[in-house]
Amino acid sequence: MKKIIIDENICQGCELCISVCPKKLIKISKTKVNAKGYHPADIEDVDACVSCAACATICPDIAITIE
Repeated sequence: MKKIIIDENICQGCELCISVCPKKLIKISKTKVNAKGYHPADIEDVDACVSCAACATICPDIAITIE
């Protein structure tokens, strides 16, 4: 079973992960705000993810990991 972990405390909401997700599953949270004041990325449907790891690869803050 795949598992995507987005560390909301590290994410700066740069939206790069959104631009590379082939299934368009990642969105910026409108309601969550981390300690740094950023709206972090959030995955909508983890079961639809194909585990391509494009989001983890492009993340400049290394906030996304795929297990």
